[in-house]
Amino acid sequence: MPAGPVCEGPVFRLPMPLLQNFMKDVLKAKGVPEEDAETCSKVLIAADRRGLDTHGIQRLKLIYYDRICEGRLNPVTNFEIVKETDTTAVVDGHNGMGMVIATRCMQMAIDKAKKHGIACVVARNSTHYGIAGYYSLMAAEQGCIGFNGTNARPSIAPTFAIEPMLGTNPLVFAFPSDEPFPWCLDCATSVVQRGKIEMYGREDKEIPSGWVVGVDGKYRTDTKQILKDLVTGQAACLPLGGAGEDTAGYKGYGYGMLVEIMSSCLQAGNHTKALTGLKDGKKVPIELGHFFIAIDVEHFRPLDDFKKEVGDICREMRTARKAPGAERIYVPGEKEYECGLEREKNGVVITPGLRKEMIELRDTLKLDYHFPWEE
Repeated sequence: MPAGPVCEGPVFRLPMPLLQNFMKDVLKAKGVPEEDAETCSKVLIAADRRGLDTHGIQRLKLIYYDRICEGRLNPVTNFEIVKETDTTAVVDGHNGMGMVIATRCMQMAIDKAKKHGIACVVARNSTHYGIAGYYSLMAAEQGCIGFNGTNARPSIAPTFAIEPMLGTNPLVFAFPSDEPFPWCLDCATSVVQRGKIEMYGREDKEIPSGWVVGVDGKYRTDTKQILKDLVTGQAACLPLGGAGEDTAGYKGYGYGMLVEIMSSCLQAGNHTKALTGLKDGKKVPIELGHFFIAIDVEHFRPLDDFKKEVGDICREMRTARKAPGAERIYVPGEKEYECGLEREKNGVVITPGLRKEMIELRDTLKLDYHFPWEE
């Protein structure tokens, strides 16, 4: 682990402990209590560690700081248990910090599953909770199978449509394994998550063709205008599989609807167009819903036996005949694990657009940080 920031020519890297402390200090400065700010920063740095740059430091200002400033996100989280049984719970997050709400919900599900085998906890009136994989991994690390998802602002068009109706709605599973990392599939039910388009916009780059369609049904690549038009319904992202049925876009559409239903109907929360974050032209809280399921492996068989069998399946995948030119076969969670090893050693790349945001946050909040790109 480097003692301080690393500069590689025009590329700047910051060590993850520094980044996490910076995120924690920004949130504390905006009124998030110390313990909750620690929780939020752990979720955010987990995204940067795993190479999911769309959901780490990149989103600190846009999704959390700005929304607290706008009054759409409550820095102090009121975690209310509305209904509870031995194996279920309904939680109201009252528009508090999504990472705090989600962490507590998943831990509730894990604790209940440890006693009764399986449990499900759902949350309403929550907010953006960072990478969905964090919560399923919580379960895997405690000897459970983890399964969770969330709805989001409408940005995905149903198959044969051009209007955004569904969020990117991740569907995430994690299994304990005897490999050095848990098996974890963490991905949106769309071709691309909205955060990646935001990254392209921050760096003034056009997105690839095939991610977004306009009202004429044609692909669009004009990133900054797309980000505006996603809000007004003049552009829409495509479900996993793409447009139409030829490449099975209906599968991504169906999985997106599954997450929407699981994230809203069990807890009587908002869904689809009620999640735009706009009312009478004004910005309002988005009030998301989440679901969290934990299955305790020991209720079925010894955990070590289960972990070995999961590992055996992973190792078997790597024995498959490789495609011409391919060097390796990966299993879900493997690339993220290796990215974490590399970033623990070398730090996280900070792009030019992100550098400006970090300086703005530091100066506005009068935080005691000095960044290498200022030298």
